[in-house]
Amino acid sequence: MTPEETRGRLGPFRDKALARGIPVDEVERWMDTARPCAILAKDGDGPVVGRFGGPLLLPVGTPHPSQPFVASLDLAALPADATDLPLPADGRLLLFAYPEDEGGGADMGHVLYIPAGTAVTERDKNAWSLYEIDEYREVFERFPEEPLRATTEVSLPYHHLVELPEPPYADVLPGHPHAEELAEVWDETYDDIAVSGPLQLGGYASQEAVDVDPVATAVARVTGRARPAWDEVAGWVLLADWSPGITGQEGATVHWVIRREDLAARRFDRAFTSVFWNP
Repeated sequence: MTPEETRGRLGPFRDKALARGIPVDEVERWMDTARPCAILAKDGDGPVVGRFGGPLLLPVGTPHPSQPFVASLDLAALPADATDLPLPADGRLLLFAYPEDEGGGADMGHVLYIPAGTAVTERDKNAWSLYEIDEYREVFERFPEEPLRATTEVSLPYHHLVELPEPPYADVLPGHPHAEELAEVWDETYDDIAVSGPLQLGGYASQEAVDVDPVATAVARVTGRARPAWDEVAGWVLLADWSPGITGQEGATVHWVIRREDLAARRFDRAFTSVFWNP
């Protein structure tokens, strides 16, 4: 998606923001933050790029991830301009997670990249650490099983606050005094601009209740610092978002995040998974 195409798609957002009286230069600067993303869902006209569930195929000798299998993506099938992430051109990306926050800053998922041509063998999808516990197994049995088609969309921030290390502990995003209003306008106009889906690659993270960027929340958990520096957070990107919509877990959103430099180096083992869960 070219910059011109992005701005054309954001016309309804721009019109509503200006109608609210937000200065045009503030609207334009907010639009400059737009990122492309891939919305993955069973419906749509885009190519099939993977699936929820299906057989779990892992490289020979790879330890079994401790979290349940969510989805497998064929990166060669993903449209080249679907995101601005430095993803490999081919191979498969496997996502693992359990859609609940256990607290304590625990990593609730895993990302595995399998280069094209790697020998794989089918493994038992039930061989993850908590499967034998009834309540966890029952949730896993409701995980979706369906193909995923990709639609290239545009994404703007849903969040408007950045956490600070001392009082008042939060302020509007640096350089954007109208951030709260602009985030509200994006939420209100999204359905006129883009399609939604249960899985998203790239773009900005969203969840049921957002004031602070979920990526920043995940970085805080990784670093052990309650309020990591703004420039440190800027080095991380959203790899994927998953809104399961599973009965009993309706308020859950899973975020897989990673440093951009680790993503470029294919160090997917350094990804971190956080879960927003409103029980």
